[in-house]
Amino acid sequence: MPDITRKHTGQRMSQIVTHGDTIYLAGQVGTAGASVAQQTQDCLDKIDALLAEAGSSKTRILQTVIWLADMKDFAEMNAVWDAWVPEGHAPARACGEAKLAREDLLVELIVTAAKA
Repeated sequence: MPDITRKHTGQRMSQIVTHGDTIYLAGQVGTAGASVAQQTQDCLDKIDALLAEAGSSKTRILQTVIWLADMKDFAEMNAVWDAWVPEGHAPARACGEAKLAREDLLVELIVTAAKA
């Protein structure tokens, strides 16, 4: 049975959990109060760093779940997302509207990836 490894672990969650060749990232949020485009870019920058630390990259993302505080921001978030995802490496993805942990957070991304 594969080991489970946790990194950046606190009482409530770990930022990275690996099980076998699968990497699970905690939900990533951006700078509170910034535009949805900036918050999305912040999330993607964090995801890049966490995946690199876990031995992977955005080309190995299997699935992404995106929560928006308001679906009116869908196009603005997608503009940043589309520029970030390498051609031919789009993961399975879902995007919905949800009340996030704070009112000044507009987007949260949750990623599952394969090790490189």
